[in-house]
Amino acid sequence: MSQTVGKTRLAYSRAWHHVDVGTDPRSLGRVASSIALHLMGKHKPIYDPSTDCGDYVVAVGCHDLKTTGKKRFQKKYYTHTTRPGSLRSMTMDMMFEKWGGGEVLRRAVKGMLPKNRLREKRLARLKTFEGLAHPYEQNIVKFGNKSVIANMPEVKEAFKEAKPEA
Repeated sequence: MSQTVGKTRLAYSRAWHHVDVGTDPRSLGRVASSIALHLMGKHKPIYDPSTDCGDYVVAVGCHDLKTTGKKRFQKKYYTHTTRPGSLRSMTMDMMFEKWGGGEVLRRAVKGMLPKNRLREKRLARLKTFEGLAHPYEQNIVKFGNKSVIANMPEVKEAFKEAKPEA
């Protein structure tokens, strides 16, 4: 209720979203854009570009990222240390081998976040894992876009007790 009415403390609280990239039929860019929206908080009615009201996102199964066309072998990532002659390039396939799909997803999401002082704070709330196991299982509130709280019996009881008081 308070996430839709007014700028309350509960509205600014952060939820944990679970995204299984391996079973998601969307390509890398589509998944990254939806993750960026949740990290920014654009899915909330209290969204303001200057405040950081986004949520946490746990992306699992990053070893099965889907790309279209020949991107995996032709797309290049560049790094430069600002020293002469230090430009390095690496293909997406080499990055998968060296750092895994989590780093590829992280770079895609980083490119979709606004280039301001909140970018690194928002990106720090993205947790990527190659496999399906992760240490944040107790924090997860939403799988995809479906709430997990509605299925918990103790939460249902708490709502039943709170309704007569209101």
